[in-house]
Amino acid sequence: MEPCSKPIQEFTSPFDCLLFDLDDTLYSSKVGIGEACKRNIEEFLVKKCGFAEVKASGLRVELFKTYGSSLAGLRFLGYDIDADDYHGFVHGRLPYEAIKPDPQLRALLRSINQRKIIFTNSDRKHAIKVLERIGLQDCFDEIICFETLNPNISKSSRPNEFPVVLKPSIDAMKIAIDAAQVDPRRTLFLDDNERNIAAGKSVGLRTVLVGKQVKRKEGDYVVESVVHLPQVVPEIWVSPTDSKDQRMSRGRSEMDPVLKSTTVGA
Repeated sequence: MEPCSKPIQEFTSPFDCLLFDLDDTLYSSKVGIGEACKRNIEEFLVKKCGFAEVKASGLRVELFKTYGSSLAGLRFLGYDIDADDYHGFVHGRLPYEAIKPDPQLRALLRSINQRKIIFTNSDRKHAIKVLERIGLQDCFDEIICFETLNPNISKSSRPNEFPVVLKPSIDAMKIAIDAAQVDPRRTLFLDDNERNIAAGKSVGLRTVLVGKQVKRKEGDYVVESVVHLPQVVPEIWVSPTDSKDQRMSRGRSEMDPVLKSTTVGA
């Protein structure tokens, strides 16, 4: 299959690389994967950890708020939870069939010459499944995921020996920047979570908050959907000879063939 990236050309764009979150960023939260994931986590807390069913929902929320994820919280509290077993239970039964191919998003990614990298808290298997479902499996140069952020967790002799590292921790942001080998000042980070965006901004990344209509202080830009990037951040597509007016025109023109292929009212 033809790769999504075009041959490298000379750029005066302020961005050398784009970091994309995965879930609820590259596909809509309305698909229901997030809600299914929450239900699976609550079932894991009951079946694998022995918590009462009536307390599972509240515990999941508390673990997420305090530790960044249920897995991180459980291991910090001393529960000997294997990360692969956890992800297999929580992600292995998700309704991936609800995620549909997105040719509009694929066309947009094909038009971006810079490096494109996935940056997700999820495990690699989940990331690959999602990208395959959307039709973007060949559109990214690298996947930075749970395994990247937590390379030593499988070697731990006790649950809390290596704390789980995830967005929005600053450590996670620094690991991603190092793994991608990018200059944060020339890297655009897209995520649907305001805390993640704020953390990215604090380490110098340029940021796009996805899924919102009103600009927030956490993001340099805001888009309701990733496919709106050309209208909001046209400088991604800047070429050496573009004037300011040409930059805006170029951003709009990048979407023309995509919009023509989209059914009216879709």
